[in-house]
Amino acid sequence: MVVGGTMSALLAGGLIFGVIASDRTPDIGLTAGSEVTLIGHGHGHGRGMGQWGAYGYAKRGWSASQILQHYYGNTTPGRVTTPEVQVILTDKSAVNVRSDSPMTVGGQRVEAGQAVSLNGNTATILSGCGGSAVRTVPLAQPFVDPINTAPNRPANEFLRFCGSNEAFRGSLGLDGGQVVNKLHVDDYVKGVIARESVPGWADSGGLEALKAQAVAARTYALSAIAGGKKIDDTQNSQVYGGVAGEDPRTNTAADATAGQIRLQNGAPAFTEFSASTGGYTAGGRFPAVVDEGDSASPNHNWTATVSPGSIASAFGLPSLDSFEVIEANGLGAEQGRALKVRATGGGRSVEATGEEARTKLGLKSSWFSVQGQRTPPRIVTPPTGPGSTGSLDLGSLNGIADQLLPGAGDLLGTATSAFQGLLGALGGNTGALGAAVGLPTLTPDAAGVTQVFEKGMLFFSKQTGAHALAGRGLTDYQARGGIPVLGFPKQNVLR
Repeated sequence: MVVGGTMSALLAGGLIFGVIASDRTPDIGLTAGSEVTLIGHGHGHGRGMGQWGAYGYAKRGWSASQILQHYYGNTTPGRVTTPEVQVILTDKSAVNVRSDSPMTVGGQRVEAGQAVSLNGNTATILSGCGGSAVRTVPLAQPFVDPINTAPNRPANEFLRFCGSNEAFRGSLGLDGGQVVNKLHVDDYVKGVIARESVPGWADSGGLEALKAQAVAARTYALSAIAGGKKIDDTQNSQVYGGVAGEDPRTNTAADATAGQIRLQNGAPAFTEFSASTGGYTAGGRFPAVVDEGDSASPNHNWTATVSPGSIASAFGLPSLDSFEVIEANGLGAEQGRALKVRATGGGRSVEATGEEARTKLGLKSSWFSVQGQRTPPRIVTPPTGPGSTGSLDLGSLNGIADQLLPGAGDLLGTATSAFQGLLGALGGNTGALGAAVGLPTLTPDAAGVTQVFEKGMLFFSKQTGAHALAGRGLTDYQARGGIPVLGFPKQNVLR
């Protein structure tokens, strides 16, 4: 499954923002006396993996590798090389710990049942939690270590805070006055997955989604650290709960993917994820892709009714005359995600990004449209990968693909020619597809090739040839399961 991610990175590398459609002033005809109804999709920023979509794909039989390849399209599989992570425990102010097994501090052994209290660069070994001092130890590094610092150790070796008895894998110590948990990244993700995902998915065919989540969480942490960020146990990084945050089902997913990460340009990729994409990812670092699995999400479709006064207040206006989406990415239903909005009232206009509007109005995502808006927003196609100052011809890309998977270059080249022929044959009907958003990309299982357009998609396999779907044809195809369930389309449906 390496090829799909590598080819996406190469093919999408040079695509940049492009503005299409008219710049005329929209006319939406909304008044301050009307409630504003927003039609929305998804929950979260939509970048990278959609967690509900991953679950939906897992239930359709996709492996974790296929799921990761789909969402993180310009990445390749990799292995952890620097496994240690350090997590700030935001609700802790002191290190007073014990263990049911021996510990070490400052190179000295601490017997089971004894406790250790850290104070600056000094450790005090106590007869037990709240007990008398046994001895003090000077420290070069203010950390208390378990008897064995390797990952996946038994529960009797965990360090536990005196009083709360909260258990943590790895070491506990101080860094810059903050309490931190230093541990192997494979242990870290065990305390993350159950907090960031749904352990119960493993009971209903979703274990592969949890495995994909483990790889994404592991990679995300290593990428953040490589970028100089200190990670903590909140949603500012990833929600982490130590041993109390674990679940046997998500631990199984972590163990099954131990050491696995995604690489982008040779380094851990910034593998963002969100709860629900609404049916189309947002693009950015990774190619924007259709998310058929997201049909499983309870937030796949939603509506919100907002009063004019609430919108006016959120945008700092005395009153509201109109509220409109003036730019959108054109991907998916209702013109896709809102990229820019405009609120007008009291003789003033205020513009904001779609994400800013989401925050101001408390919406589930920035994929929303205004019911009743008559003039469509200007379409701004999203980037689909890191910028590239160089260029590669298709022959070079095919050669690289063949090095990764024999025959992949031929498949890509054949599909590209077939797509060009199909577009030529469609002639005047190509308006149903709109402009290309990405370039031809191998499917996760390398069985075929797809290409995304603003309003539709092209599909190719050696068995079915090239076909185009748009409008209701594409919507129905995705709703019925897409490629995993129906296979590649065998005819064109453009409306």
